[in-house]
Amino acid sequence: MRTFLHLLVNTLLVSVINFTVWFAITFYVYLQTRSVFATGTISGIFLVATAGTGIWFGSLVDRHRKKTVMQVSAAVSLALYAASFVLYQLTPAEEFTQVSSVRLWLFVVLLMAGVIAGNIRSIALMTLVTLLFDDDRRDRANGLVGTTSGISFLVTSVISGLLVGMSGMFHVLLLALVLLALGLVHLASVTVPSRPVPPPEAGATKIDVSGTLRVVRSVPGLPALIVFSCFNNFLGGAFMALMDAYGLSLMSVEAWGLLWGVLSTGFILGGLLVARTGLSSNPVRLLLLVNLVLWTVTCLFPLTASAVPLAVGMYVYMLLIPYAEAAEQTILQKVVPYERQGRVFGFAQSVEQAASPLTAFLIGPITQFFFIPSMTDGLWARWIGSWFGTGQARGIALVFVLTGILGLAVAALALLSPYYHRLSRRYTGEEPQPSTPAAAFADPPDQRGEPSGVTPVR
Repeated sequence: MRTFLHLLVNTLLVSVINFTVWFAITFYVYLQTRSVFATGTISGIFLVATAGTGIWFGSLVDRHRKKTVMQVSAAVSLALYAASFVLYQLTPAEEFTQVSSVRLWLFVVLLMAGVIAGNIRSIALMTLVTLLFDDDRRDRANGLVGTTSGISFLVTSVISGLLVGMSGMFHVLLLALVLLALGLVHLASVTVPSRPVPPPEAGATKIDVSGTLRVVRSVPGLPALIVFSCFNNFLGGAFMALMDAYGLSLMSVEAWGLLWGVLSTGFILGGLLVARTGLSSNPVRLLLLVNLVLWTVTCLFPLTASAVPLAVGMYVYMLLIPYAEAAEQTILQKVVPYERQGRVFGFAQSVEQAASPLTAFLIGPITQFFFIPSMTDGLWARWIGSWFGTGQARGIALVFVLTGILGLAVAALALLSPYYHRLSRRYTGEEPQPSTPAAAFADPPDQRGEPSGVTPVR
């Protein structure tokens, strides 16, 4: 537990600065260029890069010491931020006001590459939960990981805008360089255990997508779980594309920013509740039940044009998201062989994250050119406008309601499906898990002489 807490603190430090850089560059580019296209492109870069690197990052986690990949991740981010800082200092300020500026986009790409390099830490941390904890304690550890994410979001939300408003990107990058250097020094002092791993399979590539697919298919119901999460993210893209527009139609930008600061405490509290209560004996069932509640909330909060149901609904949403994320992580940690967990976590991340950008890019034009006109003076306005309301905000609200109904139907079908029952039996041990190959060689010890084995926390 002491090692795990050190890793959580280190991950919190690095995550705060990485996400502060991401938020800050988005704010900065918009303030400099006033271009929505530019900020949308930055979000697209992040989502596409996250989806495209997941499998590769997972293979790195499986093939190398977990501490090593976490150190390399932070070092790469540090180098990229240092290069960005030099470019920022050498570039005339007016150069960054032009969307067509090559230096501007080089600056953006360098910073986003530094942020993406930090994603490998989340994959490594999830595999370390498997290593450090027994089955009956992993759900609580995953809850603490969720709390860390919530704290990171809260701190990032507060400081990113303040730093950009104070000095553009200067203090953002200066803080990034200092905190990442501190994170590297701290991680070097933490003893991270390892476990023997088998040699690579004959003919397997370094990334070994085919081998990862075989592992996913070998677990009954696991492909269906990943597809279900992918579909949830597909629907969740509607939130990414429309939530700011909907919220700002109901309140001022200052109140909207303050509300999200409050909502982030729900994420923190949800993670703490998971750490306190666990996830029950069957996280597979809990995951689907939580999704039923989440999509029900999505159906209900847009029914009235008021900030109060929006705030209450989104707080419930933020409170339950840590349960859903911890449940999925706990399931994978139990049913996937340890030596393949990095690649499976990375594969799941790639597949699931690939869905959100697609919806985000599609739902905006569909809402703008169909639902909003239809709810203003069109067909939907004539059908339900008398009680639902009309206008732009109600068009967005209708998209949320329809999205919630679709998500609710899919979650209910998943709960009734044979895939759910098969994965539940595998998790609870009613269906035995096939034996994995014996370990052939261990991760090499580092200079601190760390042990090659570990007794999990019980």
